[in-house]
Amino acid sequence: MKKVLGLSFGRKMGNTEIMVKHALNACKEAGHEVRFIRVEDLDIKDCTGCIACVVGMIMGKKGACPIKDDMHIIDEAIMESDAVLFGCPTFEMTPTGTFKTVCDRLGPSHDISFRKVAIEEGLAAGKSPDQLPDMRCLKHRVGAFFSVGGAMTKNWLSFMIPTMYCLSLSQGIDIVDTYEYYGAMAYNNVVGNQPVMDRMWEMGMHLAEAVACEDEEESRRWRGDHQGVCPVCHCDMLTVIEDGAAVECPVCGIRGQHRIEDGKLKVDFSEAEQARSRLYYAGKLEHSTEIKTCAAPPGQIPNLKELLAPYKWD
Repeated sequence: MKKVLGLSFGRKMGNTEIMVKHALNACKEAGHEVRFIRVEDLDIKDCTGCIACVVGMIMGKKGACPIKDDMHIIDEAIMESDAVLFGCPTFEMTPTGTFKTVCDRLGPSHDISFRKVAIEEGLAAGKSPDQLPDMRCLKHRVGAFFSVGGAMTKNWLSFMIPTMYCLSLSQGIDIVDTYEYYGAMAYNNVVGNQPVMDRMWEMGMHLAEAVACEDEEESRRWRGDHQGVCPVCHCDMLTVIEDGAAVECPVCGIRGQHRIEDGKLKVDFSEAEQARSRLYYAGKLEHSTEIKTCAAPPGQIPNLKELLAPYKWD
């Protein structure tokens, strides 16, 4: 039996909550333990950008967030879980403000590239585990997420799935399925839309199957019904770079070569580029190393206070 966590960023008994619970019921029927959290019920404060978390880990400490609120409830629930399901409504083509706030709070502070190095260096230095980042962060986890939009056209959900990856990538949660439910306004409630309910049951079964796998490679295998342009995140969004000479997946941060084949746009991502996707540890390590080696140290500008004085409008 594994532990499956469902996080809903929607209203009480709204479409998002119903869909999360329906998928969790599939996991429960498959023999797993499930837990549901309605995130909007919690007091989650904005990240202040103080970078105490990152600095703390670089110094070999826990890297704990100094903000006191209910964020610890979500943190502990994720650490206890083996799989996580995220569901979120669409607000102006993007996830809710609360969703983005949770992304910010689970960003650098929970980045496994920072945490893994801090743990390894700390243990090597003789520190006890309780002085270091939570060891459970290194546990392999799988996840899935879906978005809900009232609009009858899919493009009104265009930034949803790519943005939702921001909540899973820093923690290294391997996403095995995603789904976009649009046209929700045509139904009084999602329970009246059987194909969508069936799709959520399927998502729950995908999670249940993935979390039960003993082999990590098989566990992280993509099970979604949409392959997408990018072979890593399976999203369709692309960024055109260098005067159209190449394209980039904005989720993975990897570059590909585009072409037209039978009138359709195709993109080829090399194995080397795929391997450095920021959804993988190598890609995250690349970024954390960049921060450690390129960030300007204190005192770089000797007369900083003098230069800042004209901008203190308090």
